[in-house]
Amino acid sequence: MAKEPMLKFVSVERDMPEKRPPNLRANDFQEIYAEYAEAKAEEQASRCSQCGVPYCQSHCPLHNNIPDWLRLTAQGRLQEAYEVSQATNTFPEICGRICPQDRLCEGNCVIEQSGHGTVTIGSVEKYITDTAWENGWVKPAVPSMERKESVGIIGAGPGGLAAADRLRRQGVQVTVYDRYDRAGGLLTYGIPGFKLEKDVVMKRIDQLAQSGVTLKQNCNVGEDISFADLQKAHDAILIATGVYKSRDLSGPGAGAKGIVRAIDFLTASNRKSFGDAVPEFDSGELNAEGKRVVVIGGGDTAMDCVRTAIRQGATSVKCLYRRDRANMPGSQREVANAEEEGVEFVWLTAPKGYTGDAVEGVMVSKMRLGAPDATGRQAPEIIDGADYVEDADLVIKALGFEPEDIPTLWDVPELAVTRWGTVKADFQTHETSLPGVYACGDIQRGASLVVWAIRDGREAADAMLTQFNAASAVAAE
Repeated sequence: MAKEPMLKFVSVERDMPEKRPPNLRANDFQEIYAEYAEAKAEEQASRCSQCGVPYCQSHCPLHNNIPDWLRLTAQGRLQEAYEVSQATNTFPEICGRICPQDRLCEGNCVIEQSGHGTVTIGSVEKYITDTAWENGWVKPAVPSMERKESVGIIGAGPGGLAAADRLRRQGVQVTVYDRYDRAGGLLTYGIPGFKLEKDVVMKRIDQLAQSGVTLKQNCNVGEDISFADLQKAHDAILIATGVYKSRDLSGPGAGAKGIVRAIDFLTASNRKSFGDAVPEFDSGELNAEGKRVVVIGGGDTAMDCVRTAIRQGATSVKCLYRRDRANMPGSQREVANAEEEGVEFVWLTAPKGYTGDAVEGVMVSKMRLGAPDATGRQAPEIIDGADYVEDADLVIKALGFEPEDIPTLWDVPELAVTRWGTVKADFQTHETSLPGVYACGDIQRGASLVVWAIRDGREAADAMLTQFNAASAVAAE
């Protein structure tokens, strides 16, 4: 028997105006929400114990002054709260939405540790920054003086844009080169709109442009412009390309139609939300509607894929992961959200092949966890004779990302890379083996969190400013 399609998510205000209560204006929804949000933000912020050892702050990669802006929020001093938040975080409105707070600040809240439930730090951060935008408190950077130094940034993701903001505030001339038609990197095309609304990202990018940052889109380094030419044009270069090479699947039938990369699936969905023409989506190739979807992987990208497939109207959505729930690398909060929305997690399973010229199923091996290795992590082992086939019309590969071969693509063999292919750079100054060339974010540390990319970008910018100031001091002698 065919399964009933899963419930699509709708908004009464947007999709069913006829269901709106009588005499309730459209704007009343926002007014009611704003009052509720303000009350909840102040209530949650007031729960902060202002402890002597703020573990929330120490477990935030940016070391945000969380207790300070919670205290200001509880007192109703929202503009000051925003200013404190913005001082250490280039994109607080983004981190408030997508940071895995359950693994970082909130997971280490002393109130959470004592069993009374965490302060909802991420929600408060989102609230105060959204309020700041609404009230016009967020202003483009206006440096007190312009500097002659010029920096070229390759990649318009969170790391590159964080560096651009930091440099521009000090008057440095900044040009960002990006291969895509819109800036933002994975913020724009990788993370689904239900987690990170795209107008939020675009507002921040517009603000950077108003600050004097030059954005050159559809510019692929190595093709449209050489790395050597960039070095000639700028006093310093920052490599902030991220990692976009998808890890692949193996096994019989791995090339079947209907087996797609996570980045392609998510990008198509996000482009559609911008109103772009997306033939692969319209044809059904990158659209989960009416399909039995199997997502392979256990990280945050896999969670983005399963929850996007649900919203597209998939008939069923299953996530295969070779370890158990406790050993899943993705956010447990995301897993819980996905389960509430109808996703089925099939733990301790791994693909071994695929059936059909156009995929019809995934041949699955059942697994068990073996003895712990030197790090304490248990390796998955195949259970002999327990294979079966999981029906599927669309299989999404969400196995993580690897760096592209930058030295070859850019014809710069002297750029040192690690054995994993990431650009080798100092983890404090972020300078690479090439003088005046820096790296930050995933291309340096491997696939990681947006908040780490922001930290890296800010640190790299500070290191450049130190170098510029030292050179200026020498020249003045």
